[in-house]
Amino acid sequence: MAEQLALVKPSARRQQEYLAYYEEWKQSGEPFVPWVAGREPHDFGAYLAFLASEGSEESIPAGWVPHSTYWLVNGEDKILGVVNIRHRLNEHLYNAGGHIGYGIRPSERRKGYATAILALALDKTRELGLERVLVVCDRDNTGSEKTIRGNGGVLESEFTEADGNVVRRYWIAL
Repeated sequence: MAEQLALVKPSARRQQEYLAYYEEWKQSGEPFVPWVAGREPHDFGAYLAFLASEGSEESIPAGWVPHSTYWLVNGEDKILGVVNIRHRLNEHLYNAGGHIGYGIRPSERRKGYATAILALALDKTRELGLERVLVVCDRDNTGSEKTIRGNGGVLESEFTEADGNVVRRYWIAL
């Protein structure tokens, strides 16, 4: 992909662009992926403060893990996707959440951005000192499966959630 893409930390200077991203996703009627993208952002200062606080052990709720959120932007500063990187795994994340969750803006799908956001997120996990990461997708999500495999994912197992949904669990060596 010749286009210039980057992962950037959420910031106030991209507020209007992020709100447009959020509203587009909301209008699609799909569940937000990753989960942090679905957090109501209209008090943008509070939204940014929440995201900033979640990266350290001291400020997260009991049972949660520290995580970092980045926005995938192109050369025109358009937000194309959101990625949430968990710094470690708890039992839930080990079974069905993984280290990395990402979503691409509905109008920007099928353009190679999922592959790019995962590749860039893998660079961020290397910076955290991780040697391998777990990335998961629903069994029927062939697009995500292709993206994960394309970034080196090796299927380890499947996990059936309480609602019957089957999650495929892939490990990527860094």
